[in-house]
Amino acid sequence: MNFIEVVKSRYSARAYKPQPVEEEKLKQVLEAARLAPTAANRQPFRLIVIHTEGREEELGLIYSAPWFVQTPIVICACGIPSQSWVRRDGKSFCDVDVAIAMDHLILAAADLGLGTCWVGAFDPDVARQVLGLPDDVEPIAFTPLGYPADMPGYKSRESLDDLVRYERW
Repeated sequence: MNFIEVVKSRYSARAYKPQPVEEEKLKQVLEAARLAPTAANRQPFRLIVIHTEGREEELGLIYSAPWFVQTPIVICACGIPSQSWVRRDGKSFCDVDVAIAMDHLILAAADLGLGTCWVGAFDPDVARQVLGLPDDVEPIAFTPLGYPADMPGYKSRESLDDLVRYERW
């Protein structure tokens, strides 16, 4: 696929086949995240690859939707705020950097025929406990990673005229 086709084909899958994800495909999506640009190239993120088999109940405490653990793998993208670049006005780019890495990951997954769904509505305290996160590491987002068993629905998006300004607001 070319890039714009990948972007158009990516959707939030909410049903998955039990089919395992090949190790080579997992490595490719993780490599895509590793190569993501980050502010000052600090890479203040870590990815936790979680195999769901036998852990469905505890992972369900993090996020309760049944499809969250239908995949053989769930990935948690974590930020390390102390390692992030901070703009002069105090704005930390940690969340931005994690989001870019996660976006690279999910687009690489779409290119490989894998499904993902960006999950932000999880319980961070439970995630911290279940994943044994150190105090200085923050869970930012999760995604299941597997072969989708559903079909993409209609994607409603604003027009470019509504979203883009030139030169000034």
